[in-house]
Amino acid sequence: MSLWLCPPYRHAPRRSPWRRLWQRLWQRLALVLLAGLTAHTAAHAGEVQVAVAANFARAFQQISAGFTAATGHTVVTVVGATGKFHTQIKAGAPFDVLLAADDETPQKLIDEGLAVPGSAFTYAIGRLALWSAQPGLVDPQGDLLRSGTFKHLAVANPKLAPYGAAAMEVIKAMGLTGLLAPKLVQGESVAQAYQFVASGNAEVGFVALSQVVLPGKPSVGSFWRVPDTLHAPLRQDAVLLARGAANPAAQALLKHLRSDPARAVIQGHGYGL
Repeated sequence: MSLWLCPPYRHAPRRSPWRRLWQRLWQRLALVLLAGLTAHTAAHAGEVQVAVAANFARAFQQISAGFTAATGHTVVTVVGATGKFHTQIKAGAPFDVLLAADDETPQKLIDEGLAVPGSAFTYAIGRLALWSAQPGLVDPQGDLLRSGTFKHLAVANPKLAPYGAAAMEVIKAMGLTGLLAPKLVQGESVAQAYQFVASGNAEVGFVALSQVVLPGKPSVGSFWRVPDTLHAPLRQDAVLLARGAANPAAQALLKHLRSDPARAVIQGHGYGL
């Protein structure tokens, strides 16, 4: 006679109804807190309108994306020549912040009562480059300028763009004003000067180094990094404009511009600090 022994039947542990109730309450509370946090962030997210010097457009695109991700604030960016921005701000343009290509324009705006005293600071030191879209055309010493073996030399308007003024200082310092004056073609901004060269309308041009050296990408064409000794320092200042004085998003952006992540982006685009 065979005897089958079965293991004793074990009932699955029963959850206490109180435990299930507490779990549901905690889940609902977490959802309420999450919804409240989202609503709080949305309610306090603002918008800041920023006038950005053309040379800094690419770097600022990356910086503003990080700023929006961190704060929820929206950034509306207008890119152009610093001198033109000065005129527009005097005429009532609705900007909260100016990121200039020099340190003179922000101070002018403060003196004119159009920017907040004490808010200006240098966010980057610009660097100038002689660039051609053609590989090998521009030599590492910039001797191409002395040869004059090209038809057109693009520069930004020196009356509107600090990088254009710096380019004219370089030409004068090298004693090449007479040789190069007939070859000059002017763009409104350094971005337009870059486009003249990129499109082939000018074989060579003075542009911002940040337009030529891009993080993680090989440089296109050929360029000469112009020594800083050939022109006045390109100190680029930011300033809180009068319209943005009461805008928390504008104040937060200027604070973010001084942060380590933003400074890393600025250096990565070829600027000094």
